[in-house]
Amino acid sequence: MKIVTANRLSDGAVVYLSADGWQTAIAHACVLSTPEAVEAGLADAVRAVANREIVDTAAIDITLEAAGPVPVRLRERIRAFGPTVAFGETARATLAA
Repeated sequence: MKIVTANRLSDGAVVYLSADGWQTAIAHACVLSTPEAVEAGLADAVRAVANREIVDTAAIDITLEAAGPVPVRLRERIRAFGPTVAFGETARATLAA
């Protein structure tokens, strides 16, 4: 199974192809379970690149868990769920708790 991801050109945010266009929440990503569906998803991405909406498109492997799609590769999990360490105020608040 795969989903299509990219970066939104206007602000660099990680986005995922959903039934409603490009969304920032991976939970809304369309899960593509056939080669034809992946091809169609990537064709949508090509059109969005041509329209200067997104850049750096890719179809990535995922597993389906109770909370939704989870990328197989660590790099993509970090892109979807955030950094693996806390910084600044977040780190101080976590350490103080």
